[in-house]
Amino acid sequence: MADNSALTSTTGSTSLADSSIFDSKVPETSKDNLFIGSTSCVEEEMPQIETRVILVQEAGKQEELIKALKEIKVPFVKMESVEEFKSLDSPEFENVFIVMDFQDSVFNELYKADCRVIGPPVVLNCAENGEPLPFSCRPLYCTSMMNLVLCFTGFRKKEELVRLVTLVHHMGGVIRKDFNSKVTHLVANCTQGEKFRVAVSLGTPIMKPEWIYKAWERRNEQDFCASVDDFRNEFKVPPFQDCILSFLGFSDEEKTNMEEMTKMQGGNSVPVGDERCTHLIVEENIVKELPFEPSKKLYVVKQEWFWGSIQMDARAGETMYLYEKANTPELKKSVSLLSLNTPNSNRKRRRLKETLAQLSREADLSPFPPQTPKSCTKSSKNSTPIPSKQSARWQVAKELYQTESNYVNILATIIQLFQVPLEEEGQRGGPILAPEEIKTIFGSIPDIFDVHTKIKDDLEDLIVNWDESKSIGDIFLKYSKDLVKIYPPFVNFFEMSKETIIKCEKQKPRFHAFLKINQAKPECGRQSLVELLIRPVQRLPSVVLLLNDLKKHTSEENPDKSTLEKAIGSLKEVMTHINEDKRKTEAQKQIFDVVYEVDGCPANLLSSHRSLVQRVETISLGEHPCDRGEQVTLFLFNDCLEIARKRHKVIGTFRSPHGQTRPPASLKHIHLMPLSQIKKVLDIRETEDCHNAFALLVRPPTEQANVLLSFQMTSEELPKENWLKMLCRHVANTICKADAENLIYTADPESFEVNTKDMDSTLSRASRAIKKTSKKVTRAFSFSKTPKRALRRALMASQSSAEGRSPSSNEKHVMSRLASTSSLAGIPSPSLVSLPAFFERRSHTLSRSTTHLI
Repeated sequence: MADNSALTSTTGSTSLADSSIFDSKVPETSKDNLFIGSTSCVEEEMPQIETRVILVQEAGKQEELIKALKEIKVPFVKMESVEEFKSLDSPEFENVFIVMDFQDSVFNELYKADCRVIGPPVVLNCAENGEPLPFSCRPLYCTSMMNLVLCFTGFRKKEELVRLVTLVHHMGGVIRKDFNSKVTHLVANCTQGEKFRVAVSLGTPIMKPEWIYKAWERRNEQDFCASVDDFRNEFKVPPFQDCILSFLGFSDEEKTNMEEMTKMQGGNSVPVGDERCTHLIVEENIVKELPFEPSKKLYVVKQEWFWGSIQMDARAGETMYLYEKANTPELKKSVSLLSLNTPNSNRKRRRLKETLAQLSREADLSPFPPQTPKSCTKSSKNSTPIPSKQSARWQVAKELYQTESNYVNILATIIQLFQVPLEEEGQRGGPILAPEEIKTIFGSIPDIFDVHTKIKDDLEDLIVNWDESKSIGDIFLKYSKDLVKIYPPFVNFFEMSKETIIKCEKQKPRFHAFLKINQAKPECGRQSLVELLIRPVQRLPSVVLLLNDLKKHTSEENPDKSTLEKAIGSLKEVMTHINEDKRKTEAQKQIFDVVYEVDGCPANLLSSHRSLVQRVETISLGEHPCDRGEQVTLFLFNDCLEIARKRHKVIGTFRSPHGQTRPPASLKHIHLMPLSQIKKVLDIRETEDCHNAFALLVRPPTEQANVLLSFQMTSEELPKENWLKMLCRHVANTICKADAENLIYTADPESFEVNTKDMDSTLSRASRAIKKTSKKVTRAFSFSKTPKRALRRALMASQSSAEGRSPSSNEKHVMSRLASTSSLAGIPSPSLVSLPAFFERRSHTLSRSTTHLI
């Protein structure tokens, strides 16, 4: 017998969510009458049906369930077997069965009889939230997948698919056969097919089948929801599931990192050429041609596919990222084709000049934007055309504008490519970074961008409407207060920003992939976010140097002279607000070592913002910066290049400021060149007559023509490729450009008459020594080198003697020296005549000794 003692009697109808049962049993005309007619009429037409809960077997022993049913005021009875159901069946009640196990025989019989069946978690949730029992045409054990719409793809076994669909229905989920925008989750058994591609494009989470099984295991947890991020992310299909990757063109360090990322993202990696490989990831900037012919099944994709898949947390479509053979840049072709193999030396010089001019035209940065700026269209009485012969002051002002424009472009790149996407709402896969992390990384970059955009616009108006009397100093004085406000907070906390980027990159693969994708874009010039963010730290010292250079080329009567001094002072005041801890003491020590080692080193090399980057030993291959064959040392600093040659004779020692005796300077200063003067870096191809050579195309602001400096590297520990990349990177930093790679070009040695043939031979060194000695002798006996003052005195002395006046003792000394020099010029000296013969004999002896050694 059924236990009717627990039947709860109610005088009125209960307010339940399953009133849809009542509606479904009423004809359409009756439904209309429900809304049109009165309530009394409805009661007369059909008696009201009340919902009753039947606790089946073990469910009737759960005190917690009984308590929950009393709270929601639902009548209930207990039932031990299915046979008792017939005695409990009544037209007055709509029965709802609570079953503890949805897999036993009782559940199966109730399900076949089309009865409403629910699980205990449904009742407990309704009691907790004060809600009525939900209506479901299917058995509902819990609500952990309520409001989820699932679609399946890639399942070949029907039994497995039926099992998964049944569990989803038991947890309140809805299944759709076709994928559409209403689907909330795609359950995939493979990473192929149209549904998978559409889900990736729409950003729909793609789940493993294990997600459903694990959710069913937690069906009795009252507050559990299968769609929460922490649980769902454990079972998302990783981007590289079913993928076997190989990497081509990457450094060992980067390749190891990418292989580790592949394993973390569900894939495997194999060496290049392995037949199991499904995707070949290519570094498109390095690899110009594949080492083998790929099969049709193999995807050959750019590295952006790899990082893009990680960022979107799903395997990206390969067709958008297919690798194509890169074409050689036109300029590189033109440089290599400019061969000067002709016996005519004049023609060689003319062709070389044309080649340098072509490179110069490509290297010169236009002082104006690609389109005519608005300021050009303004009619101004003071507007004058750019002078045909550009003054040194205009050249420096143009360089100041160019670097400012480049700097603003880099700030815009930081904001548009990095900050804005990270701050966007509704990111696929959720936010990449937390708001506080974004604020720590970027700080006051937008404010810095706004101020420098205004400075750039003012400089542009000044350059377009150029006049020597225009004040550049006023522009920086105008924004000095803004600079004081925005720069110190960013620079002082730059190390914190850097540490935050490094920490997030290690802990968050999606952020790491986000950085890699943007770093590969042309706007970034293959620079990392940290390298771009250091630009504001370097900008103000660079501006001070340019303003100092501008002041040198400003006449004393120009009113901008004093204004520039004030502007420089205001910028230095901004820099004093920056934390002194930012100064690198070790870098300062290295600069002092260079000053002590180089005789005649300029004092202005010592600067608080300057640091030594690299030292390179070379041999000069041309006429500049010194004679061919001279040993030249290049000191690369972050903003300039110190060029020094080896001293031929080192005399004495000197004391350092600390009183210690230091060794004599072994180098002689030649030139301290700002990196902004380097317009091109030429990587000379390796040939039989040319090894380890490179050249610099230089144009000082006071010169109209270009100068070519060519060198041969003798440093064995530093590869030429690394040195040139390092040099280009710091040149780009100085002129505030992101694309450092555009500064370097590969050229044939014949195009620039560069060769290293016989550079290290004994005969070649002897010939250079003879040439050098000959120059010294020529200078010693050259009248053209006689000081004008001495000649003037000698002339005065001769005039006074002609007038009958006796010369003074000093005048006699000058006349005697002049007479002795004249005697040398008029009478051949045995020692002087024998010098060429001596050089010839010495050269012949060296030649014979060289032949004997060979």
